[in-house]
Amino acid sequence: MSHLRTGARLLVDQLLLQGVNHAFCVPGESYLAVLDALYDARDRIKLVVNRHESGSTFMADAYAKLTGQPGVAFVTRGPGATNASIGVHTAFQDSTPIVLFIGQVGSDFAEREAFQEIDYRRMFGQMAKWVAQIDRADRIPEFVARAFQTATSGRPGPVVLALPEDMQTQTAEVADAACHQPVQAAPSDTQMAALRQLLGAAQRPLVLLGGPGWTPAACDNLRRFAEANRLPVACAFRYQDLFDNRHPNYVGDIGIAINPKLAQRIKDADLVIAIGPRLGEMTTGGYTLLEAPQPKQALVHVHQGIEELGRVYQPKLAICSGMPQFAARLAMMVPIENPPWAETVAQARAEYEAWQARPPVYSQLVPKLDLWQIVESLKRALPEDAIVTNGAGNFATWAHRFWRYGPMRTQLAPTAGSMGYGVPAAVAAKIAAPERTVVCFAGDGDFLMTGQELATAAQYRAAPLVLVFNNGMYGTIRMHQEREFPARVHGTALGSPHFALLAQAYGGFGAVVETTDAFAPALDKALAYTREKRLPALIELRCDPEVITPNATISAIRSTAQLR
Repeated sequence: MSHLRTGARLLVDQLLLQGVNHAFCVPGESYLAVLDALYDARDRIKLVVNRHESGSTFMADAYAKLTGQPGVAFVTRGPGATNASIGVHTAFQDSTPIVLFIGQVGSDFAEREAFQEIDYRRMFGQMAKWVAQIDRADRIPEFVARAFQTATSGRPGPVVLALPEDMQTQTAEVADAACHQPVQAAPSDTQMAALRQLLGAAQRPLVLLGGPGWTPAACDNLRRFAEANRLPVACAFRYQDLFDNRHPNYVGDIGIAINPKLAQRIKDADLVIAIGPRLGEMTTGGYTLLEAPQPKQALVHVHQGIEELGRVYQPKLAICSGMPQFAARLAMMVPIENPPWAETVAQARAEYEAWQARPPVYSQLVPKLDLWQIVESLKRALPEDAIVTNGAGNFATWAHRFWRYGPMRTQLAPTAGSMGYGVPAAVAAKIAAPERTVVCFAGDGDFLMTGQELATAAQYRAAPLVLVFNNGMYGTIRMHQEREFPARVHGTALGSPHFALLAQAYGGFGAVVETTDAFAPALDKALAYTREKRLPALIELRCDPEVITPNATISAIRSTAQLR
């Protein structure tokens, strides 16, 4: 279609052509014309209004992870953009395709440090795949098409486009662009033959899954490959839903607080087939599970981004490929007959199940509220396809270690370790998939960074359940503080509102749980409220601050540190 349109109208038309049906925003005067154009598309693009720009970009990230489609956010210039930057950084480290549009000062005010003016190319340069400013309305189709193509191809990631105010009201007669078509590489016959040769020569192989770009079909093909070759499968940090945790070939997650026996298995492996992860700090135990630059294990590294292959580790076999393309070839591979490692899968699985048993911290004390039992109650109450979200903090360990993630996509969590991610992610998940149960694990400090998005949940009748683990401190930092500077507690204590009453103020359900027995009845009421009222629910878990991790108390960490 080619006729005279304003820049704002051109932009919205391009979003529709790119398949956008949801956008997250905090409004601003710097893109009023775009808001007006979105009004005319309100039956095709659902505009979700947030309470803070970090909520907008976190929701865009979570939406993209859940749906496989690029997430879209709009924020205003200056403070809006800086508030949104945390979600852009998260999307970059998580390799999530999002497109962020930022209103910008008019071109007649540029380079004067006008009101809220920032050069976004410099600001976002290191945390986005591409940053640009659209100065001419007639180039909007080109820029938007490139933005979506860039965000979704190769290693996915965020793209930032600035929209000068005057450009939005300029008129132009220009043809529309076509919908983007994500491009991914595929493995060659030679590479697949080399992989099978390495696998056939191995004695102690292990498969490690992670990264973005997976589809249900790709996960199914990977499962078929693992079953046919009787391989142990582990998942990288916050990608635990790539392989059903109930499957006998699943042996655990590789990230923070890894099962020591699984860590040893990785170190003892003679072949690690890493499919999708970046092999960053969290997935490699601070670069200790694999030695850099040449691991002792034969390493096969498969990744969408060619720049990631050999970045830290020099693999025996490097394959640049999308996950569906690679998994499809794996499923066709002739299995290894009578593999020598076949019996070790059951042993590794038994170690995983033992790691999920009642944790050692409860041999040191018996708190009124048993967090392990809380997770066990959730396992019994929630469906297998329940979506679990979280931000960052020690509380997340209870979800990572003891929850069993079902089929993809059931986990939404930031590999970047961003606090405040869980609540916006839960709201976005419930908006994108209203028929599914969504539960957010949040710490008291974590929740208060973005908890105001419960107002967004109430406004759009999105009804997640939020569990707030309230121990009155920034727990992870307190733990490190006790290890490094025992008994010198400073800057980590928190005073919090009555979380249950806060949830009620937003129109949701709120309850306080202080004992183990009180949790199941509160959970039943909360889930019923989310179903019947279509409003969020919150259960505040008043935790014993001594239970800092499933393995140790604050007192034990302090005592050990003082003996050093």
